[in-house]
Amino acid sequence: MRLPSSTLAIAFGAIAASTAIAEAAPMRLAGHRAVYDLSLAESRGARAVESARGRIVLDFSGDACKGYTMQTRQVTELDSGETGKRLSDLRNTTFEGGDGHSFRFKTNTVLNGSASTSVDGTAESGADALKVKLKEPKRDQYTENGSVLFPTLHMRRMIEAAQAGETTMSARVFDGSDDGRKIFDTLAVIGKPITAEEPAKDGGADRDKPLRDGEMAAMRRWPVTLSYFTPGQGERTPVYTLTFLLYENGVSGGLSLNYGDFTIAGDLSRLDLHKADAKTEAECKP
Repeated sequence: MRLPSSTLAIAFGAIAASTAIAEAAPMRLAGHRAVYDLSLAESRGARAVESARGRIVLDFSGDACKGYTMQTRQVTELDSGETGKRLSDLRNTTFEGGDGHSFRFKTNTVLNGSASTSVDGTAESGADALKVKLKEPKRDQYTENGSVLFPTLHMRRMIEAAQAGETTMSARVFDGSDDGRKIFDTLAVIGKPITAEEPAKDGGADRDKPLRDGEMAAMRRWPVTLSYFTPGQGERTPVYTLTFLLYENGVSGGLSLNYGDFTIAGDLSRLDLHKADAKTEAECKP
């Protein structure tokens, strides 16, 4: 089980993906280190699991001038009576240009103590096509026609949609996951804004203690349901669905990952906001 990078840094209608890159405006996202503790929220169906636990550690930094770096480590243990325990340790590093045109990605995974194939590559995205060059698992390159967003630009577009009062946003997203060839169709459903005076109805205000103190407590946020689909036509079932509270500075809380037969909750147990560099802030003008 992997949390897609686009969720936490990153993210993914009413705003057309075809114009997103061309009209991208700098947005100030908070550099931060977040720790999410994972647990089993619900289990059902043929691939049900008996228990789940783990942790996600995410470090996000950068700005629209220098670009954005995200380092993620996710350790997850799933226990099923049918297949036994499955322990995965995923480490992912990405860099995305501030204009949303360039992307570098590298992922290493250890499954039950054995190293799996690494993924390493670069991508360039324009208004008409996505071009990907892979170093691993084997040297290759390919082009995908149409507009595709990288994770940080996707998140910026979701925040802009929420700020504008939009309730849905669709986009094609590439984050370098799996074998570096996955492009997802995504649909984000955005709820009404929440403030400190209007706690989340789903109990989200009782989770994620680091978000209930300091500057985060009064920050505007929106409940988002983000579904990932395999590209295709007609009615499709999501590969997985992510629900979370999207804060105006790009931090996420109230995390829940629905894989169909089971759902995993991610509670934010620690949040360290990076101190902004005043000189850099002044030089990097929106």
